[in-house]
Amino acid sequence: MAMMINADICTACGDCETTCPTNAISPRKGVYYIDPSLCNECEGAHDSPKCMEGCFEEDCIVPA
Repeated sequence: MAMMINADICTACGDCETTCPTNAISPRKGVYYIDPSLCNECEGAHDSPKCMEGCFEEDCIVPA
């Protein structure tokens, strides 16, 4: 499963992009997008998705 960014909440700050170890996050249409083919929810590398830790907006990044 992958994570997804709620475009209605995303402020396009870019904090999530810099924390993603798989480079699955990139800007798209003025906000950020998580490519589900690259996102592995940081399994095996971290206890929780790093993008969620880097995002300061409540419920912006959620499981897809």
